[in-house]
Amino acid sequence: MATVTILKTEYQRLVDRALRYEYLRQLMEGDIFAPPPTRKAKEVIKALRKTGLYNKGFLKSIEKGLGRSSHFKA
Repeated sequence: MATVTILKTEYQRLVDRALRYEYLRQLMEGDIFAPPPTRKAKEVIKALRKTGLYNKGFLKSIEKGLGRSSHFKA
């Protein structure tokens, strides 16, 4: 076995790429076309609001979009 020396920044870049690849591989193993676990738009909005991560404008936009969706019920 041979020893290879690389710059720390190059090593970090390679590790980052490997982790991203692994993440994508795991996502692709799952059923990416499976329907969401709920068809109730109000449940989705409630869960998003509960996280505290989204502003009111964004939540209103999501609510409007889900209202237009044929998949979600009001």
